[in-house]
Amino acid sequence: MAKYWRSLFTAGALTLALGHAQAADQDDLIKRGEYLAIAGDCGACHTEEGQAEFSGGHAIGSPLGTIYSTNITPSKTAGIGNYSEEQFAAALREGVRGDGSQLYPAMPYTAYAKLTDEDVSALYAYFMHGVEPVDVKPEETQLPFPFNLRFSMAAWNLLFLDDEVYQPDSTQSDEWNRGAYLVQGLTHCSTCHTPRNFLMAEQQDKYLQGASLGTWYAPDISAEALQGKPYWTRQMLTQYLATGHAGNGATAAGPMLEAIDKSFSRMTSQDLSAIATYLLPEGGEYHAAVAGTPNTLTKVEGDDTPQALANMSEGETLYVNNCASCHNLSGRGLNGLPPLQDHPILNKPTADNVAMVILEGVWPEKDQGMLGFESEMTDAQVAAVTNYLMSKIGQSDVTISTERVKTLRAGGETSPLLMLSRVGMGVGAAVVVLALLWLRRRRKAK
Repeated sequence: MAKYWRSLFTAGALTLALGHAQAADQDDLIKRGEYLAIAGDCGACHTEEGQAEFSGGHAIGSPLGTIYSTNITPSKTAGIGNYSEEQFAAALREGVRGDGSQLYPAMPYTAYAKLTDEDVSALYAYFMHGVEPVDVKPEETQLPFPFNLRFSMAAWNLLFLDDEVYQPDSTQSDEWNRGAYLVQGLTHCSTCHTPRNFLMAEQQDKYLQGASLGTWYAPDISAEALQGKPYWTRQMLTQYLATGHAGNGATAAGPMLEAIDKSFSRMTSQDLSAIATYLLPEGGEYHAAVAGTPNTLTKVEGDDTPQALANMSEGETLYVNNCASCHNLSGRGLNGLPPLQDHPILNKPTADNVAMVILEGVWPEKDQGMLGFESEMTDAQVAAVTNYLMSKIGQSDVTISTERVKTLRAGGETSPLLMLSRVGMGVGAAVVVLALLWLRRRRKAK
């Protein structure tokens, strides 16, 4: 009998220990999934300001119309609580919802397709067990015809979706491969930084070579571009991703600032270093003479005599009255505030980002952020001060027109795809009608 009880006790102890081990493994899996969700920047799209985390409803502007993000909490009535892991993986990597309908590629499943099964499992564990369910359905996306027909995305996927999981390059280091896995997949950098064709698919022959996002411009971050003026190093890239600032004067704004705030700044230094290693495989050397840094005191420079002020252009006058108090008359920065000379934003093939910063500011809700001038300046004034900054301080030939500023203020250009699709359907309908008429006449002739 004593032997029986000892065996029973031992079995119970083993079962309890196994249960604790499984619970610990599950906790580790959930924590890993949480980190992956941060790296994937899931909250940026699926969490609306002031609403419950991952409850959806965030309005995503697209050239085809507004897309509202879905509720991805484990709610069984409004979210993904009824998803199996296979359904979750299909949504994440193939753009197919649990009900079988197609997702729009505003959800970067074309990049998430690179994720490993292990990472998908960790994300599933986090969203099912680490997120509070919210039983609130966000507003439905209502794109204009024919894009409201979600099944059309199946054809788009056949043309453009590469659903192969990332395969490590045996000729590269583990750090490089980790960076490639993050950039190509989880952090989905190409979603913004790769230009798209008229069907809104990424042009793979121009991978990471810069693209307009409608208003903001995502710059060229290919290795060749990063090693050009104003020069980047891996250390600068890592610093930039962690803080939004870099030693070459770069300052994040717009969607990139949001990505840094909600995602990159919360990632490990090892992962940020891996990203920098992948983007700059040959390192990089910094040669440019930086005008100043935000941590140094800088004297006021420039001619502000009455005669000089009287001879100023409209753009320069606007700069002196609105910008020089922080950035100095010469653009070299003032009392520790950011310099504009040698700033990478003035070295782009478009002046859109400069105009957008003037309109919207940079982190205006933060104590040290820059306020926007959207309500203070007209389109012509924004164009004038932008062109002054580009030409006089940035030494650039790139300009912006008043009409372009007006377009940016309105949210960017609409896609020609809508018109093209409707023209195409009209032509198709006309062909069908003509074919029917031809058949009818042929039958009468018989």
